[in-house]
Amino acid sequence: MAERAVAGRRSRVRHLLRGIAIVYVGLLVVWPVAMVARHTFADGFDAMGRALSDPLVTRSLWLTAQVAFGAVVINTIFGVGISLLLVRYEFPGRRALSALIDLPLSVSPVVVGLALILVYGADGWFGPVLGATGFEVIFAMPGMVMATAFVALPLVIREVVPVLYEIGDEQEQAARSLGANAVQVFRRITLPAIRWAVVYGVVLSLARSLGEFGAVKVVSGNVVGSTQTATLVVEQRYQDFEQDIAYATSFLLALAAIVCLVVVSLIRPKEGATR
Repeated sequence: MAERAVAGRRSRVRHLLRGIAIVYVGLLVVWPVAMVARHTFADGFDAMGRALSDPLVTRSLWLTAQVAFGAVVINTIFGVGISLLLVRYEFPGRRALSALIDLPLSVSPVVVGLALILVYGADGWFGPVLGATGFEVIFAMPGMVMATAFVALPLVIREVVPVLYEIGDEQEQAARSLGANAVQVFRRITLPAIRWAVVYGVVLSLARSLGEFGAVKVVSGNVVGSTQTATLVVEQRYQDFEQDIAYATSFLLALAAIVCLVVVSLIRPKEGATR
């Protein structure tokens, strides 16, 4: 009887915590996104049609996709490399590097944008040299990609590092002992073992990159039709009382992120199936 009473209390506590979590996520995530969708389709598909037929909006969406793609490629390559460095090698400053990786999560994106201007702007450390060569970083695509890559930097690394710790390096050492070089070991042993962590990190990085606002606004200059991304269009159109286009653009950004997460959740194998 006592065991059944304890089990009953645990069940009630579990259901209570589950309910609290559902309400919390609903109020914080689901409800706001649902309100955006409601306002977007309040008049049917008119708002979506106006947004997609606006050349400035379509230009901003295309620019956002380009910036996000560049940032994701950079974060994937360097994210996997840094993860291997942190897990497979011992070196002075390893803990400091691991702590620095989380810096983008604690620093305001606006500060990131300002820091990039101080380094790569016309009066920055590298600005005069870059200006002399005609290569523009600030108020151009490179600066926007750098700012976006910075804010999304930890996402791939924090997905890959735990998996590398979990799989260990026994198979990699065995492959080296049989004569495999570093590229062969990575391609045939390491990469297949971490592929789903990489995929999930890439998706999170993509979703974060699509929604970046503060850092991109600072380094882009928010030039309409040139360096204005979709998030900046949302702000401008809302302030200009064109809320229907602002809602529609916001919905498209949210939809892209949600679709990415859903697709990965559907194709990702179950925990036991990967072993």
